[in-house]
Amino acid sequence: MSSPWPTGGGNDIWVPTGGYGLVRCGGVGEQFSLGGDVVPMPINAFVGTRGTIKDCPCFNIGRDVNSLRNAIVGLGTNEKVIIEILTHRSNWQRQLICKDYKGTCGRELIDDLKGDTSGDFQTVIIALMTPPAVFDAKELKRAMEGPGTNENVLIEILASRTNQQLREIRDAYQGEYKSDLAKDIAEETSGDLRRALLILLEARRDENCQGVDERLFKTDAEALFKAGEKRLGTDEIKFMEVLCLRSPSQLQMTFDEYKVITNKTIEESITSEMSGDLKRLMLSLVQCSKSAPAYFADRIYKSVKGLGTDEHTLSRILVSRSEMDLLDIQDEYMKAYGKSLYSTIEDETSGDYRTTLLSICEKGN
Repeated sequence: MSSPWPTGGGNDIWVPTGGYGLVRCGGVGEQFSLGGDVVPMPINAFVGTRGTIKDCPCFNIGRDVNSLRNAIVGLGTNEKVIIEILTHRSNWQRQLICKDYKGTCGRELIDDLKGDTSGDFQTVIIALMTPPAVFDAKELKRAMEGPGTNENVLIEILASRTNQQLREIRDAYQGEYKSDLAKDIAEETSGDLRRALLILLEARRDENCQGVDERLFKTDAEALFKAGEKRLGTDEIKFMEVLCLRSPSQLQMTFDEYKVITNKTIEESITSEMSGDLKRLMLSLVQCSKSAPAYFADRIYKSVKGLGTDEHTLSRILVSRSEMDLLDIQDEYMKAYGKSLYSTIEDETSGDYRTTLLSICEKGN
């Protein structure tokens, strides 16, 4: 099954979670742990083919555990070793390291890492150690905690994840917080934004990438015209229905037909007909349907431009896309801004935090 979101790469494959695949050193086959035991690699929804981080072909759990323990204990911390290991192991390999570390050392690796790191460096290291669905669940929770809600984080995650990813995020949120994600989002948002986010969270988007329903895209384009440009006021529900539930390939045909009917792009109409968080969500859905990597490149650019850097957004995107499509994001960043993401990170960050982000990006431009 190909990815429902266009990635910019010609061979990006999306596979649902569940079951096990065996991955051999450097390719298809097996992964070996200390002692030569075969370790099954779980196939999951958070791994694509255009990431910068892959399975380490010479993965040795025992060696990694010993190296990390030696880097943490004693006077001072060897940050170089921590960065080298954690940015060159896939997330499932990091989870195996965590499990073996607990069995070998009698301690939680994440607790030890928290005790020996701080600031933005700690944030990105702990993000790397967190299973992807749990990481997204934690980011959503953080966006809703305290005074005010960070709607931009809710929009970014819910607009860009696949159905399977959203289902896993819901389950992870329930497991972490013993609370229903939909209920919490409903309490922290309101109006049309709440309605649209809850539709996305239901994970009912058509993900058929093989065909386009010609009658449907013509009907949808006409319906969007009648819901916006043709009437006084806007029928936001119709925009939600189309943008939240149609497949990306179906949406591209709808957008083309819409421009024929209205002589406007869908982005122009959304910008003129909507405002605030709902407008941002609708524009995000349009952008993701055209190119998810271009959407994330834009999010990264906005996180670093101007005074100060939004390190949380920068870290979240690099970590969450590191095994999905970060290579394509780097290509889109270069195309849009004439500067590599790598050099941007060099300019906008510092210290061990910068070293970690650059190591995540190192296989890109």
